[in-house]
Amino acid sequence: MPGYFIVRCEYFNESEYKDYAKHAAKAVKEFDGEFLVTGKGVQNQMESGSLPKTVVVKFKTYEDALSCYQCEAYEKALGFIENSSDRDFVIVEGLD
Repeated sequence: MPGYFIVRCEYFNESEYKDYAKHAAKAVKEFDGEFLVTGKGVQNQMESGSLPKTVVVKFKTYEDALSCYQCEAYEKALGFIENSSDRDFVIVEGLD
């Protein structure tokens, strides 16, 4: 079964966000992840949600998604936004 990162977020420091994005993309590539939604396109906020950016990344397996999140490169990426973001991040198993 595929695994997905689903992230709703807002970043408050553009420089730190760019550093995060660079390292996060490296980690995703390391685990053959594919960005399906990058948050650069149009988003219509519905109902009670308030975070302005949505990112979806697909991995071949749920285990790959977990491993990516726990890898050194992604941990390094998280250090850049630890104090400058508001995020709702889930890792889910998809349907085959």
